[in-house]
Amino acid sequence: MSERRVVITGVGLASPIGHDLDSVAAALGSGRHGVRVMEDWSQIGELRTRLGAPALGLDFKRFPRKKARTMGRVGLLSAHATDAAVRDAGLDSETLSSGRTGLAYGSTHGSSVELEDFCSRLLSTRSLGGLSATSYLKFMSHTCAANLAQFFEIHGRIHSTVAACVSGSQAIGAGYETILLGRQDVMICGGAEELHFVHAAIFDLLYATSTRYNDRPELTPRPFDADRDGLVVGEGAGTLVLEDYERARRRGASIYAEVIGYGTNCDGTHVTAPSVTGMAGAMRLALEDAGVASEQIDYVNGHGTATEAGDIAESLATAQVLGSKVPISSTKGYTAHTLGACGAIEAIFCLAMMRDGFLAPSRNLDQPDPRCGEVDFIMGEPRAQAPKIVMSNNFAFGGINTSLILRRL
Repeated sequence: MSERRVVITGVGLASPIGHDLDSVAAALGSGRHGVRVMEDWSQIGELRTRLGAPALGLDFKRFPRKKARTMGRVGLLSAHATDAAVRDAGLDSETLSSGRTGLAYGSTHGSSVELEDFCSRLLSTRSLGGLSATSYLKFMSHTCAANLAQFFEIHGRIHSTVAACVSGSQAIGAGYETILLGRQDVMICGGAEELHFVHAAIFDLLYATSTRYNDRPELTPRPFDADRDGLVVGEGAGTLVLEDYERARRRGASIYAEVIGYGTNCDGTHVTAPSVTGMAGAMRLALEDAGVASEQIDYVNGHGTATEAGDIAESLATAQVLGSKVPISSTKGYTAHTLGACGAIEAIFCLAMMRDGFLAPSRNLDQPDPRCGEVDFIMGEPRAQAPKIVMSNNFAFGGINTSLILRRL
């Protein structure tokens, strides 16, 4: 067992409720959300949902063209968050290019906007005329990891975690384990997603999107609530700098928290249907890795997408592993479901709560679905509590489950 410890020394964000830790902490504490009516989506025939959560007010023009020319919006979102995290951690160019700094980053896939443009041009003209040689680099599945490596001149190992809704959390887990094994001293980890109607369409076809509140975006999504009617898709990026504890201490770095446990597994049963057994198994793996008892978990940031099958299975699994008294909430009521970015963004939300001493409630949770597991759902106002050990859970298509445990030092 490695004696190394892994800490978080930098964070960066792009999200529907803010682009820095102070902004998102304020939003989580006041109930401010980022769900909007997407007017353009009315042009998509038979698309039932009209809601999304864009990350507004970002300036990508500050990035040098040479570095940004192979990035679509998803890549630019990842660059924004990573630039902020690298600066926050105080990493210099020598550290980034030393070979002892690596990167783990993911998204559900590459830029949907760029893929749509490329395929539309090609299929409508049946010609390569007018197509750009850089288009593929913007929509390839590992566009975030590849572009960030070039952007920051990283020479260490690169992990591209393309695993739907656990892309961001698997990146953090991969970075954590890489440092524990001594393969790298620093890992830049996270996930990103850009908002596009195709993401809404995919869930729409599965009858999993929110449609009842199309004219009342403030009332949805409703994780764990009896009146929920599906998820809303969003966009954003979250980046965390993970670092060997002794290295961080020697250089006097500020430390947000320590990553003490990570569990990931696969249901191996169904591509889309969640498994209570699989979800619970990932949580138990994380607890075992962290060496903490279930009753030591002060708060759970749930995946909580506001889908019937997902909410019920997750809450039953959480109750099975952690008992009925564990406080739990989903922050997707604020940001909607940011897909490949959610694992990283929600881990950062946990850091904000640990720093400021509060637990954010699930927005729009008025009456928990009686079919959900018996847990302590945080409802209404934020709860004044300074959590020391938190668990952040995410689950994805393919039955892939992740559980991260963070400890405030």
